[in-house]
Amino acid sequence: MNSRSKTAVTKSALRKPATKSSAAKTSAAKTSAAKKSTAKAKPSKPSPAKPASKTGKLPEWNLADLYSGIDAPEVARDLEKLDADCVAFETDYKGKLATGTANEDGGKWLAEAVRRYEAIDDLAGRLGSYAGLVHAGDSVDPAISKFYGDVSERLTAASTHLLFFALELNRIDDDILTRAMQAAELAHYRPWIEDLRKEKPYQLDDKLEQLFLEKAQTGYSAFNRLFDQTISGLRFKVGPKELAIEPTLNLLQDRDGSKRKSAAEALAKTFKANERTFALITNTLAKDKDISDRWRGFKDVADSRHLNNRVEREVVDALVASVRAAYPKLSHRYYALKAKWFGKKRLAYWDRNAPLPFAATDVIAWPEARGMVLTAYRGFSPKMADIAERFFTDRWIDAPVRPGKVPGAFSHPTTPSAHPYVLMNYQGKPRDVMTLAHELGHGVHQVLAARNGALMAPTPLTLAETASVFGEMLTFKRLLAQTRNAKQRQALLAGKVEDMINTVVRQIAFYSFERAVHTERKNGELTATRLGEIWLSVQGESLGPAIEIKAGYENYWMYIPHFIHSPFYVYAYAFGDCLVNSLYAVYENAAEGFAERYLDMLAAGGTKHYSELLRPFGLDAKDPKFWDGGLSVIAGMIDELEAMG
Repeated sequence: MNSRSKTAVTKSALRKPATKSSAAKTSAAKTSAAKKSTAKAKPSKPSPAKPASKTGKLPEWNLADLYSGIDAPEVARDLEKLDADCVAFETDYKGKLATGTANEDGGKWLAEAVRRYEAIDDLAGRLGSYAGLVHAGDSVDPAISKFYGDVSERLTAASTHLLFFALELNRIDDDILTRAMQAAELAHYRPWIEDLRKEKPYQLDDKLEQLFLEKAQTGYSAFNRLFDQTISGLRFKVGPKELAIEPTLNLLQDRDGSKRKSAAEALAKTFKANERTFALITNTLAKDKDISDRWRGFKDVADSRHLNNRVEREVVDALVASVRAAYPKLSHRYYALKAKWFGKKRLAYWDRNAPLPFAATDVIAWPEARGMVLTAYRGFSPKMADIAERFFTDRWIDAPVRPGKVPGAFSHPTTPSAHPYVLMNYQGKPRDVMTLAHELGHGVHQVLAARNGALMAPTPLTLAETASVFGEMLTFKRLLAQTRNAKQRQALLAGKVEDMINTVVRQIAFYSFERAVHTERKNGELTATRLGEIWLSVQGESLGPAIEIKAGYENYWMYIPHFIHSPFYVYAYAFGDCLVNSLYAVYENAAEGFAERYLDMLAAGGTKHYSELLRPFGLDAKDPKFWDGGLSVIAGMIDELEAMG
């Protein structure tokens, strides 16, 4: 998952600390396990984890490229500089944008203001990213949690001095701004300015925007932290052991069916005991969003996300409709096939991601995983592989499972003056290799887009998932071509289908759940029971009759962090997967030059609309047939599996 997105509406230059979220395709909650700590500040480099004998020694990231530690004097220095720069910026420009831009040299004058704004954003990105990444490495240490919270508050306080800029810029008359844009210095920032002005209809007056910003610390941000801390502290009794959520969720993919069942029942029991807390968090955040949407004038519960993604509502609606219509020929058909492989008519829900009976059981060591991904990348583009290799050689990856480390995986771009970092929880499974390929796809994208600067490097979520899914597809195709054993080839193909179903079908079911919850919340609070009923409804529709949904599954909505941290984010996964299926088909039939066009698309960052970026490949997401074409790739793989027996 790409862990940073554009801030909707206000476009504040100051970012919150890096969001720690995990791929909703697999697990999606904070891991815990109390780690002994003292008041002494922790270094940026995590304490060494014991190497797993089968996976080999796993790399840990070196965050010193940002700061040497949470008590480093450079952190305090930069926080003070940030405060001073923000106050000076406000003094120099507040109330002056309209007249300054209308002057004879208004274009150059405004360009200098944007340049200073961008420099502040870069510094804020460095501070916020460091705080978030340290916290991702250990989310339960009190000293680190305090540091994370303190930096977040400092960024919010500083950003109040910048809030006026985007608001005043959007009030400048179109004719004046058009004339100013003739200056080359300002024309450089045209994509960012035009992007910003799309939010003009939804912005409020300065005082209200400031209130929204400051209250976030005690509003949705506080409930985000409550979710993180609660999910991190949960323990699940599986047999004689008390496990955190990550290893418990991991047992749902264990080869032993009794372990899968025990883990599922442990999850259900603990979720049930905590349902009131999670229902409160969900209700509060849905109401908070409803209030914001109503004040800003958004008509649909997901419109703010669509604006953030720079994608039209009708395009997302077409995607959702296509996927839901395809449930019978995708997930329903595949799970019926999987049940047959297990010698059953129906599979219990805890067997949905069970390893196939004929799949290889060997652990894939880290050096082997690295070689698989880099070889696949190099076969497509040496430049792409060279960028990905730096994540290994320069220690930009944190791979071990550790107590207190967040579960799942992400790639965080930090800021253009630095470089991205990848977080994983590597355990040597084939899916872990695909996750590595996925996150390195994000990383390559973020490195290439950094040249656009702090304001224009971020990519809307709909395209942010394209590079990651394309990286997965390259790696999968390479592995499939090298696999000669018929049963292992079948297992590899089935694994890819499962991943695609988790990426497309499951994410659209998640989106449907969110839509139902946020829509119904307008009429009053939803009980945990009602939330469970909605969850079972959308899951039953998407999974189909071959999956038996037993008692306890009704509370599995509780651990999905995207519902909390990034409402309606999830459709971006389906968007990216279907888009990549179409894009890869173009690649397989393309003449020379595809790799160059592809890397140019990634390097554009946020400077172009997705429709413009797809045009060189002959793709149009507004075409009703576009999504059906991407889904047919998944259906074709299921056809092949059925033919194998």
